[in-house]
Amino acid sequence: MLTAHQVLYVYSLGVFPMADPSLDNEIFWYEPKKRGVIFVKDFHVSKSLRLLYQKNKFQYKINTAFEETMKACSKREETWISEEIIDAYVGLYEFGLGFSFEVWDKDEMVGGLYGIKNGHIFHGESMFHKVTNCSKLAMVFLMEWCIKNNIELIDCQFITEHLKQFGAKEITQKAYLKQLQKINQSPEIYF
Repeated sequence: MLTAHQVLYVYSLGVFPMADPSLDNEIFWYEPKKRGVIFVKDFHVSKSLRLLYQKNKFQYKINTAFEETMKACSKREETWISEEIIDAYVGLYEFGLGFSFEVWDKDEMVGGLYGIKNGHIFHGESMFHKVTNCSKLAMVFLMEWCIKNNIELIDCQFITEHLKQFGAKEITQKAYLKQLQKINQSPEIYF
């Protein structure tokens, strides 16, 4: 059984868990050779997206629907987010380390993302949208929070075209581990 303690510990080693749906959702530990990251100081947002964000068409909330955000992220054809993963990350949320960044249109959550805060790093896990651009708006909301909370790096794990538009890039796992050590020289003690 995967626990919140295990997840936080392996993140401190540069590793993360994923369930494999083709193997009855067995949990595997991943340490990719290339790591997708966004340095907060290098974050980029397009002018059109910034204008949409500033229009206040949507409401932006943190942690009002953490588990629901995870479940929305898992609603895809194939997902690595199993019930066991959800339970472990909800445990991190209960410890004050799991965060969901939600985009709401009145009473409906229309986009969001979730991840873990570990010292000065945010480990982004997954995002979703029901309305066009709402996962991107959640990303802008996350960045504002990162700046206010002295987060220096977002660990995206794997890079996508979607994340590249925000300044995401790939670095080697070795370089990532150096960043992990440099940024979290005095890691916070949570347990």
